[in-house]
Amino acid sequence: MKHRVRIGVVCMARKTFDYRAAEDQYRRIRRELEKIENAVFVCVDELVIEVEDARKAALRLAAEDIDGLACISGTFHLGHLPLEIHKIVQKPLLLWGLPELPYDGGKIRLNSVCGVNLNASNLYKAGVRNYHVSIGEELDTDWVDALRVLRCFREARVGIAGSRAHGFFNLGIHELSAYREMGVLIDHYELAHIFTRPVLDEKVRDSLNKIESTFETGGVAAGQREQVAGLAAKLATFLDDEKLDALALRCWPEFAAEFGIAPCAAMSLLQSEGRVIACEGDIEGALSMMAHRALGAETPFLFDFSQINLEDDSALLWHCGVAPCNLWDGKCTRSLDTYFAGGKGVTADFVLKEGEVSILRIDSAGAEYRLFMEKAHGVAMEKELKGTYLKVKFDAPVREVLNTVVYNGIAHHASMVYGDYIRPLELLGRIKGWPVIR
Repeated sequence: MKHRVRIGVVCMARKTFDYRAAEDQYRRIRRELEKIENAVFVCVDELVIEVEDARKAALRLAAEDIDGLACISGTFHLGHLPLEIHKIVQKPLLLWGLPELPYDGGKIRLNSVCGVNLNASNLYKAGVRNYHVSIGEELDTDWVDALRVLRCFREARVGIAGSRAHGFFNLGIHELSAYREMGVLIDHYELAHIFTRPVLDEKVRDSLNKIESTFETGGVAAGQREQVAGLAAKLATFLDDEKLDALALRCWPEFAAEFGIAPCAAMSLLQSEGRVIACEGDIEGALSMMAHRALGAETPFLFDFSQINLEDDSALLWHCGVAPCNLWDGKCTRSLDTYFAGGKGVTADFVLKEGEVSILRIDSAGAEYRLFMEKAHGVAMEKELKGTYLKVKFDAPVREVLNTVVYNGIAHHASMVYGDYIRPLELLGRIKGWPVIR
């Protein structure tokens, strides 16, 4: 399900144009808005025509905890109106123009697009650059979806257990920059808070049943299966107790050395149930996964851009065995293995399913944020490796994709989901003023 969002709506007009037709259009639009998933629309009932109307509308909207404001140019109107509203509301703006109606006696009736042009110019020259322009009869729901991501961040509780993985300096972040840009505060925990978390026996039994019904477990000892089940129960209980929406987890070397197994298989199971857990202490990886989830995507996979094949123009999106187990291709054997950490790895091993995928990395360089995103198509392959992985062909040549990543210093993890989730994130970049790297 998409993350909930609250959007303000005003319709502006001028009586020298066909404002009655604009009223009819506004009533139609409001009926259509009711059909949009998990969104509340706070609509100013009357047309905003005079400056005082704009001031009253702004005061009402400012009290409504909205995430953005759709300013409909029902007709051409005074340039004051969106400026008066914005100086009080201070939210991302959609400048929405309506298609022109059939002419009536040679007179233009709405002149709506010219109103949008006026508003955009005024705002731009006033230094307000987070607006988006849309011309059409229907609301641009990609803009709404971009705001879902921002609300998700504002409401989220995000934790990190331990720290980033040893030597992964590029996964470290400036926490107050993340707060400034996204409203996210990071709660810190020690790994012992997970290791020592008490859990109910029935939760462990439930996890063990899921593990044994999901994976071929002949490659691991019975005691290791029980450890995976116990860890899955501990992680789930920890997330619930601390009311965390996402967790970045330092998954090595302490888990294998101190707890007795790596957490990969337990994470695979929990992520298939909708939990957001990023490995190797990658907070921005977790935020990228949350952004995908806010758009309605299911069970993101945080992968390494692992291998490229220039001959067939493909890449391997791989990680050591942590992908949500519901992303299985349905053909190979899903199994558990202990191929690393001296036999304490306990990873999930399978090939991911074919299909269209979207890739996202919310990435910082110093205090500055940017968005890396790509589209690709997952193709079939045999199960030849340990871990979890998908062979993909990008829309762009794979060498160009690799060059984009390495010459922009993008971190080596990114979130992958099935489906097309590119445009809402491009609009997120415009709203936030973050460069979009593709």
